[in-house]
Amino acid sequence: MTDQPSSGEPYQPPPGPGGPAAPPPPPGGGSYPPPPPPSGGYAPPPPGPAIRALPTESYTPWVTRVLAFLIDNLPAAVLVGIGVLIQALTTQQSCVSDINQYSVNQYCVSQPSGIGMLLYWLTVLLALAYLVWNYGYRQGTTGSSIGKSVMKFKVVSEVTGQPIGFGMSVVRQLAHFVDSIICYIGYLFPLWDAKRQTLADKIMTTVCLPIEGA
Repeated sequence: MTDQPSSGEPYQPPPGPGGPAAPPPPPGGGSYPPPPPPSGGYAPPPPGPAIRALPTESYTPWVTRVLAFLIDNLPAAVLVGIGVLIQALTTQQSCVSDINQYSVNQYCVSQPSGIGMLLYWLTVLLALAYLVWNYGYRQGTTGSSIGKSVMKFKVVSEVTGQPIGFGMSVVRQLAHFVDSIICYIGYLFPLWDAKRQTLADKIMTTVCLPIEGA
């Protein structure tokens, strides 16, 4: 009879002639050690947005946002104004005379010319294209429209802290309709809101923050 080992380790048969020795049993009663942590890899950021805890003073003031709005919309207003001026200068007038035995009356009607209407709608389309580029592409990819760049602040997601992209930036501009339907009170929310958000900002979970180092 072959003596069994007195320890709690499982019995290991002796190796055969010329064969390799059997590997030792894993420590800890058969459990394997945990895999080592990855070296040199990307460490994920801690959960939760850091910008949620900012004080009110850290968000862009209402007056600054109003000035940026005026700067952003000035080019569009100029384009449409040029179209209106062209339309007025090219107006055609047609007159009809009413002659009877007692008097001669003339009635005249003014109406836009065909070329005037064409140029007017062309300026409207150019203004719309500018607004889509400025508020959609530029603001969505960089965080700042032209006016916001001049006033040195940006629009970012309060969840990620990053610009919200072209599509969502366009949707955010459309969401300002909610600010308008209640007598434009939604635009005044930054005056008393803790994060200085309009209703559109709350819908889209966006905030306006000063550009660092600007």
